[in-house]
Formats: sequence, structure tokens, C-alpha cells
Amino acid sequence: MKSTIKSALSITAAAALAGVAVAPAAFAWGDNAGGRASYTLDQINSGVLGNKIVLNSISDSTIGDEKNFVGARLDNGDNGASNVWNGNEINVESGKTYIVRLYVHNNNPNGTNAVATGVKTTFIIPETTSKSVEVNGIINSNNATPSKYWDNVVFKSNSNFHLEYVKGSALLENNGIGANGGVKLSDDIISSGVKIGYDKLDGKIPGCYQYASYVTVKVKAVFDNAIVEKQVSKTGESGTWTESIDANIGDTVYYRIHYKNTSGSSVESVAIKDVLPTNMEYVKGSTILYNASNPKGIARDDTITTTGVYVGGYANNGDAYVVFAAKIVDKNLACGKNKLVNWGQVTANNKVTQDSADVMVAKTCSESTPEEPVEDTPEVLPKTGATSVVVTALGIGSVITTAGYYIASRKALR
Repeated sequence: MKSTIKSALSITAAAALAGVAVAPAAFAWGDNAGGRASYTLDQINSGVLGNKIVLNSISDSTIGDEKNFVGARLDNGDNGASNVWNGNEINVESGKTYIVRLYVHNNNPNGTNAVATGVKTTFIIPETTSKSVEVNGIINSNNATPSKYWDNVVFKSNSNFHLEYVKGSALLENNGIGANGGVKLSDDIISSGVKIGYDKLDGKIPGCYQYASYVTVKVKAVFDNAIVEKQVSKTGESGTWTESIDANIGDTVYYRIHYKNTSGSSVESVAIKDVLPTNMEYVKGSTILYNASNPKGIARDDTITTTGVYVGGYANNGDAYVVFAAKIVDKNLACGKNKLVNWGQVTANNKVTQDSADVMVAKTCSESTPEEPVEDTPEVLPKTGATSVVVTALGIGSVITTAGYYIASRKALR
């Protein structure tokens, strides 16, 4: 992907939606033409485009340079024209929510005689845990030249964090269908993208400023003391680990929980617990701990699915793996497809971080079976609030409990 330098924004907008952009810097924007031309307002008004449909290419627009069309700001209320949008990077604080904005402008001045069609917008919000997380906004149109445009804004902090998309937050604002508070868009905007439009969500955007649109989503900054990854395999350490596999009733599968300390300092006591779904049974004697002190693995007690196991202390960037086996049983499997959702939890620095892995199981019955899988998710795992992981530390007898502390989750519980 070829990208060019992103210009700085430092101009007061002409309309409340446009806002104010600040913080000059240099980051990537681009398009599938390898770098489109820029036009001034005078050039556009002189008819330089003719019948050509071009998006976001005016250098002296109401938002500054339209190539810099993605910005972000703290979600601190609607301040109208006083909104301050950071067009290149923004520093984040733990637990706060931010609005990411994408501007869409068909630069052809001929209004309804120069309609961009098939206009779709997408936000790419990575699951990356880092001190710098880049969010990209993408615009597609099937009759514009170029037909694809992208730009980004970078979220930064001195500590590791990740961004969580706020479900249901996608909004389209314009003078048409998106007037008077905007119109809600599908959460598909962070995956496959969604069509926008002026009169309706049909992908059609006429040319000129009065038809410009603003698409926004919200993200929450979650600071990470740890990275936790839950995976599953049919064969264990000799096989491939993934987030989801297909298996049969009676099969034994292997789960692996990976913990990495990203807190920036040493952690004295780390505990790992697993919460199995109803139709999984733990295989006794199967729990193995792998870390720098035990590269070939060391057996642990059969408490991984009950009180949890203690796995020691870790320096910054130190990590550990716990592997164990479970057997698929049929206690209450539904006819047809079943998704057995298994959660691994790690306690470190008095916080719990969790992640899940799925096993897909088909049950054949004489009656007709539903198309969609039925989820088997542990009911004991709370969606928010506190949980408990109680373990005994290698015969020392000390008890670690996390009751009452915050749970940081990378995935939403079903």
C-alpha cells in the first residue's frame, strides 16, 4: 500500500459539524490511485473536474486539507463549532471514550448531476495492545476516481492500552437523512463497512458542500496490565493453536492460556483460572505450566477449573503458558450446531484479564435441526464487575483473591 504524507489541520470550521482540527504532524493517508491530485476551491469552481467524481481532494476545504479526513476527540459532549478534532494523533487516558470522525465530500460542484454511487465507509479498529494504536477510516465508491480512500488517526499513551469499539455508536450526520441528530449506522462499519447516503442509506452522495457527510464511531481506551490469549487445539503442543476448532462429542481437546506481563514493572503473584462450559469436562492430570524457569513444562494441580493455579511472578514482558485438556460430553447439547465457549482468566496486579476460545460441535438428531449454532457459555462468568480466582501458592499456603476488582475483557461475553 502506497501512502503519502498527511497534511496538518489548523483551521476553524465553517460549520458546527466540521469542528476545529489541531496538532500538526505527519502520518499516512492514501488511495488506490497511488496518490491523488489536490485541488483548491478556486480550481473546483472553475470546472477543473468536469464530469469526474472525486472525493476528499480539496486542499483548502472547511476542514483544512480533505486528505486528512479522519480525526478524533474526547467524548465530552457536543460543543458545536468549538469541537476540537485531532487530525493526526491524540493522547488517551484510561477508561475514557473518544469519538472518531470520518468526513465524506464529493468534490464535484454539480450537485445532483454528479452523484457518487456505492459510497461505503469502514473503520479499522485493531485489537492491538500497544502504546500507539492506529485507527484507519476508509471510503469506497464505485464511480469515483480514485475509488478507494483512506486516512488514519493515531491514539497514543505512555502505557500499553487497546481500543474497544462502543457498540451501537456509529452515526451519520448530514443535511439530509442525517439531519437533527444524525441517523444510526450498523456495527458492520468496523468489519465489512456500511453504505451511507444523503436522502437514504443507498450509497448516493451528490456533489458540493451541502451534501457532505460526517460518519462517527466511539472507542474506549482500556489500559492493559497484561496480555491474555486463549486458544484451542485438537492435538496440544504438537499441533496448531487457534481461537476456534470443529470437534465431535467424545473428543478430547487442548486449551492453552498465554499470559504476558505488560504492566511496565515486575508482578509478584500471577494466578490463572479457566471456566469451562457445561458440555466440557476437565481431564485430570493434564495441566502443564511453561515459562522461562520450566521451558519443558511442569505439572500443576488439578485446580485450573476450580480455584485456579498459581504460576509465579514475572518481570515486565515476562510470560507463561498453561495447557490442559478437556473432553466434550453431552449433558445438554442442542440438536444441530453448538458453540462451546471457554474462558481463561489471569489475575495480575489485582486485576483480571480474560479471553475465550470456541469449540464447534454438531449433534445429529432425528428431528430437524436449526441453522444457527446454540452457544454453551459458562453462566458463572459475570459480564462486568468482580470475579474470584483463589489459589494456593506452591505449598506456601498463601491465598490470592481478586474479588471486588475490575475485569478487563478483550471480548464481549455472549
